[in-house]
Amino acid sequence: MKYLVILLLTALAILGCTDNKQAGVSAGRSLGASSSVGKGTVSSYAEFDKNGAPKAIGIVFLASALDGLPTEKSDGHHCFDQNKDGKIDPQKECLGTHEWVIPLPSEAARRSEIPFKWVGLNWNPHGHIPPKVYDLPHFDVHFYIEPIEKVFAVASGPCGPEFVRCDQFKLATAPLPSNYMHPDFKNVGALSPAMGNHLVDQTSPEFSGRKFTRTWIYGVYDGRVTFYEEMVTRDYMLSQASACFPLKSPPAVSVRGYYPTQSCIRYLSQANEYTISMEGFALREASAPEPIHAKR
Repeated sequence: MKYLVILLLTALAILGCTDNKQAGVSAGRSLGASSSVGKGTVSSYAEFDKNGAPKAIGIVFLASALDGLPTEKSDGHHCFDQNKDGKIDPQKECLGTHEWVIPLPSEAARRSEIPFKWVGLNWNPHGHIPPKVYDLPHFDVHFYIEPIEKVFAVASGPCGPEFVRCDQFKLATAPLPSNYMHPDFKNVGALSPAMGNHLVDQTSPEFSGRKFTRTWIYGVYDGRVTFYEEMVTRDYMLSQASACFPLKSPPAVSVRGYYPTQSCIRYLSQANEYTISMEGFALREASAPEPIHAKR
């Protein structure tokens, strides 16, 4: 709890400074908060068109942020004494990730028609479950709709493959209304503390024997969508590929706002930086929920 309080206060303090602009960034880019990652920094950013609609919401890595990343499995947060020996083994009983909270620029976060408010960046030096699929070093970039205090209230416990509180595991794996999720995305019970439940697209190439490079995830909790997520390996980023990928968008949304239709990963050679962003935004009206299907 002490860690959560410190994290929230730090994030709120950073959020108050998100109007700063930095020299050398792309024209029209509003920078948000930044965090030290590896030997560099990662910042949030947003770009808007002439009418004020979002063009891109994402994070930007200085190239040096991909060097000197932690190699130990966990940063020691979100732990649970699974064997009840009265001690915490950070390599076996803590969530296997390193995390940073990066609020979005206030130009985006304070607008009611933009549902995304902050970024949770996770570095997984040994990957994560399932084995032989996502067990490569990679980043998870969570674009959160859910408020930070609710996300970090998802606590460690004895249930599920990532060890969360049992009552929260039940809430997180509750089915979604059928129109709020693309039918290719499935609930596999992948609830993580301080994140939420992850729905995966089992038609993605990595589930048919191809090496994992990047993929798209939707996050849910208690029957609602709580985050959008790009997962990308460090190796793919270092290849300096630049591409956008169409998203399998849900038929409907429960909250009116701008939602992305593509995810983009770019290397910008002039600035020597990498961006991971949501783009192709469309303004969508809220729709009433349709009947829930048990398999969703």
